[in-house]
Amino acid sequence: MSSVAKVIKRDWLDWPFFEQRHHTIGERLDRFVQSGVLDTIDHSDVDAACRKLVRAMGEAGVLDCAVAAPDGDATTIDSRSICLSRESLAYADGLADFAFAMQGLGSGAIALGGSAELRKAVLPKVRSGEWLAAFALSEKEAGSDVAAMSCTARADGGDYVIDGEKTWISNGGIADVYTLFARTGEAPGARGISAFVVFPDDPGFGIADRIDVIAPHPLATLRFANCRIPASRRLGAPGGGFKLAMQTLDIFRASVAAAALGFARRALDEALSHARSRRMFGATLGDLQLTQAALGDMATDTDAAALLTYRAAWRRDVQKLPTTREAAMAKLTATETAQRVIDRAVQMFGGRGVRKGEVVESLYREIRALRIYEGATEVQKLIVARDLLKSR
Repeated sequence: MSSVAKVIKRDWLDWPFFEQRHHTIGERLDRFVQSGVLDTIDHSDVDAACRKLVRAMGEAGVLDCAVAAPDGDATTIDSRSICLSRESLAYADGLADFAFAMQGLGSGAIALGGSAELRKAVLPKVRSGEWLAAFALSEKEAGSDVAAMSCTARADGGDYVIDGEKTWISNGGIADVYTLFARTGEAPGARGISAFVVFPDDPGFGIADRIDVIAPHPLATLRFANCRIPASRRLGAPGGGFKLAMQTLDIFRASVAAAALGFARRALDEALSHARSRRMFGATLGDLQLTQAALGDMATDTDAAALLTYRAAWRRDVQKLPTTREAAMAKLTATETAQRVIDRAVQMFGGRGVRKGEVVESLYREIRALRIYEGATEVQKLIVARDLLKSR
């Protein structure tokens, strides 16, 4: 058991990016973490763990800032609140962060483009934690290049018929509602993609494969074979799916950086605790200048990444400005920084650092995926460069 508490210390809430309501959200998150529910989670059964976590977060009101109300507007979701939540949850438990994020990401397009009937049917159940949500965008040959997707949805009378596969879908196989993006052909590339709501009991929908990764999370490949759904489950206009996907991702993109910050801060605190207590050469590990230099780098890099992260969220929330470049900078910097910080923490722990069950060992596995999903580091660099070239 780690000597470090699971409740994050938020000195950075005094930064000018935040308001009093963010302190209130932080207090709610602390109560949730201190409730003990995270200690009852069986991480060896990720399906059951995610269901239990989502239900508990719904009951505690933690999901309220990520999932729009049926009569609300998803564009008013506060990115700083989502970032604050993800940083705090990631600090405490990586699976809790994952479960929280997917409820917002999986329901965002429904809140943005769904009919009043769909919003009323889906959003309260996702917000309360009764239903798990999923965001089905990626394909085997269409990850970062969304416009290359091949999954199709053809209009047939008052229905759409869906054929194809989606892969790397978080909550795949356990979700109660899926936001699906498929090619409807109104125009070439991204302009010919539409969004739909699919339920797991729709005829022709199935799970082709469950995917195991180094940090266990529920992931799957979805298969659609002549899957027929009513046209009323289309979100937004025909061909408007790519825009809905990007609008949803814009709300949540900076929060990936925030999750990385939570991992980095937990690794730094674990390293500090270990450096103070580990006796060696007649002193402590923390008395060695090499250790002090490493800790200085870890703390400085983490705060630098945090400033980029909350600048991006603040720019979206307060200035109401595009954050394409800022969110990309935050995502690539925070995830790469967290990888370095966690690696140094593992090194300080020595042999203990690679022992299964240690906090830093778990963090080492958790952080690796963040450098890839929702746009790999290399893609974020291209986004920044292209935005610079366009604006200059």
